[in-house]
Amino acid sequence: MKRELGVCYYPEHWGEAVWEEDAARMKSLGLSWVRIGEFAWSRIEPKPGAFNFEWLDRAIDVLGAAGLKVVMSTPTATPPRWMVQKYPDMLALDEAGQPRRFGSRRHYCFSHLPYRDECRRIARALGERYGNNPHIQAWQLDNEYGCHDTTLSYSPHAEAGFRAWLKEKYGTLGALNAAWGNVFWSMEYATFKGIGLPNQTVTEPNPAHMMAFRRYSSDQVAAFNRAQADVLKSYTSVPLIHNYMGRITEFDHFDVAADLDIASWDSYPLGFLWDRIDTTEVHRKRFLRQGDPDFQAFHHDLYRAVGDGRWWVMEQQPGPVNWAPYNPAPLTGMARLWAWEAYAHGAETVCYFRWRQAPFAQEQMHSGLLRPDGKPAPAFAEVEHLSEELALLPDVAPHQADVAIVFDYPSCWAWEVQPQGADFHYFRLVYEQYRAARSLGLSIDFVQSWSPQIPTYKLLLVPGLMTMPAILRDMLAQFEGTSLIGPRTNSKTTEFSIPTPLPPDLPGLDCTVEFVESLPPNVKYQLEGGGAFRHWAERLTGEAEVALTRHDGAPAVMSSGNMHYVGGWPDREGWERLIASACEAQGIATVRLPEGVRIRETGRHRFAFNYNSTAVTLDGVRIPAAGVHWEDL
Repeated sequence: MKRELGVCYYPEHWGEAVWEEDAARMKSLGLSWVRIGEFAWSRIEPKPGAFNFEWLDRAIDVLGAAGLKVVMSTPTATPPRWMVQKYPDMLALDEAGQPRRFGSRRHYCFSHLPYRDECRRIARALGERYGNNPHIQAWQLDNEYGCHDTTLSYSPHAEAGFRAWLKEKYGTLGALNAAWGNVFWSMEYATFKGIGLPNQTVTEPNPAHMMAFRRYSSDQVAAFNRAQADVLKSYTSVPLIHNYMGRITEFDHFDVAADLDIASWDSYPLGFLWDRIDTTEVHRKRFLRQGDPDFQAFHHDLYRAVGDGRWWVMEQQPGPVNWAPYNPAPLTGMARLWAWEAYAHGAETVCYFRWRQAPFAQEQMHSGLLRPDGKPAPAFAEVEHLSEELALLPDVAPHQADVAIVFDYPSCWAWEVQPQGADFHYFRLVYEQYRAARSLGLSIDFVQSWSPQIPTYKLLLVPGLMTMPAILRDMLAQFEGTSLIGPRTNSKTTEFSIPTPLPPDLPGLDCTVEFVESLPPNVKYQLEGGGAFRHWAERLTGEAEVALTRHDGAPAVMSSGNMHYVGGWPDREGWERLIASACEAQGIATVRLPEGVRIRETGRHRFAFNYNSTAVTLDGVRIPAAGVHWEDL
């Protein structure tokens, strides 16, 4: 499949006199795709029911005439002022009960059904007008679900919707009270109307109550997305896409993707280095202008799974952004490296955000491929070089890796509801395991806990999976590869109770977690032979083989054949030891890469990426700073 480049463009921000010149320059640069319209509701429908499509018609015609393919967007992330005046109760409420007011974006509650109907209406109007337009080759629905902490809303509409959801799920109050353990602290309910939202309680709310609300809230995102998807499918057969974000885990992306054709995400490596990654100041300083060497790849692999193999980068950082605590400029070469890394992980298209830097409003400090005056910004030349390379390189489609990690959004909600330690976060646990595997030169796939592909992998990593579905348990019983499971896996029921038998309750593994402890930052359990447990440790008992011990003699890993349960949170050295040993058992080659260097293998090529600010040598090949090297397999 041909790999392509694109850009995000806002014709409503610029006079029509520059549209043709912009389109011609985009095409000359080697761009194929242009995303438009995701924030333009006030220009498309200035007053209720009074549409102004003419300017949008002309913009689409100009872009299409230049040979560009258009991603048309529904503008539902930015309801206009008249919409809020029409439905003042459509605003989401935060946990403190304060409204998310007009004057920015994403100011709606997913549970507000009249607004959902308005979104169907605008999607229908756009579909009727542009569903058969040959220039429009894809649609984006909304923009960045969950961004700015907008998944959870504590509004009256959310409360009413939650009660209806609970009644459908549990049927009777007796079933709900029993499932939640509401006999504790006299929390039993006599009516469904008596059930409120789990906020503003004196101390922590019942975790089962909170978990149910998290599941409900995720379902609302999926339902909101489905409402628009169902409308547009009546008017177009081109792919439907949504652009997810980095480390946004408040809703189940797999559920949303069930109604879409392509997953995409918005990649901002330098911004994410400061506000999405748990790391040291030394690490941030080293990769200040390059971004973390694994964070982008992690999401490439995750969204490849979410999109069932089809995925894009819808927004790629080209220069300094405006929203992070600190906003340095990328090292020369990184705009090219980030794109090549995306292609190596299977991206069909990489779109840069944005074409021209805006001179006004909230994002005026966010750079683009052009400066506000229309002159090329530094990334322009890198994209020009990249487009020339893409024309020469054959297919870089990925193939299945030897190693898979189970990723589960409900597990993330569970450990946010009851972390049992300030440092315990599911994303961080999975990410550190992923980073250790990548530092050994491994390519990684993500899978869901019920994926039928699981038996085809040589190594399966299952960190922190709250509840193990029966299908995964059955697959593990027959799994011919090696599995590393834990910590904290299978430790709760779906209703957030401690199960019996006690965890991990794995087939053929006589191992029980007697108790758990969370560790402060200055406390570690050293592992025999190197590495340590930090953040989290479990007391393991049973007749299974003790494959690794802690320095105090307690079991750290207990095993049965090729199944291994990890009773703690290893540091980087510990994870690397465990993963390397598991790979050796399966004949998977590993290599300890230089710091900041990563490898990704596709069906035909082996790519190496140098995230360092200085050149490195790998297998006799010199890779320049912020450089990419590939070779045939």
